[in-house]
Amino acid sequence: MALKVNEIFFSIQGESSFAGRPCVFVRLTGCNLRCRYCDTTYAYEEGEDLDTAVILQKVASFGCRLVEITGGEPLLQEETQALIGNLLDSGCKVLLETNGSRDISLIDRRCVRIVDVKCPSSGMEQANRLENLRLLTPQDEVKFVIGDRKDFEYARDMITVHLSKRDCFRPPLFSPVSGALEPRILADWILDDRLDVRLQLQLHKAIWGADTRGV
Repeated sequence: MALKVNEIFFSIQGESSFAGRPCVFVRLTGCNLRCRYCDTTYAYEEGEDLDTAVILQKVASFGCRLVEITGGEPLLQEETQALIGNLLDSGCKVLLETNGSRDISLIDRRCVRIVDVKCPSSGMEQANRLENLRLLTPQDEVKFVIGDRKDFEYARDMITVHLSKRDCFRPPLFSPVSGALEPRILADWILDDRLDVRLQLQLHKAIWGADTRGV
């Protein structure tokens, strides 16, 4: 069994509630969306086919039990489910970052599913699979990438409609689009509206710069 892999690397987790922790990243090739602000366009097609055993061996070589499966969109490849299961069975804590357009119901419930909800500035809001929001568990996370005030209001309304009556999972993540929205402005909006969300910055970009790959 093989997957098309763009890169495997060891770095500091830059996003989510796990930000700041050492983490092994397995970036899979391919994405069904084309967000305007995408910073991993190189993962659309670049990659090589690797057997699952090779991927597991490479992950294990870093000696880190926190692993994130990302992309691209990792759920485009059917073998992703098995890879996640194998990593979990080996004792890893596994995070899956998905663009929110694919069904997450088949993913092992032990996996932390970080589900992106696309806002209008992405150009991909029509791809949101809102059924996923009903599948969230207490350990799962929801992320909104915010590019402007319209995005902020969209995310706020989505929380009110789909998430406000559910207090069983972590506060939604609000991340400003790098270079498009100043974090201070987003912080002011969150405070003004008294939103129970987590403002996140892309820590890896602050450390290594926006254009550095594999860190």
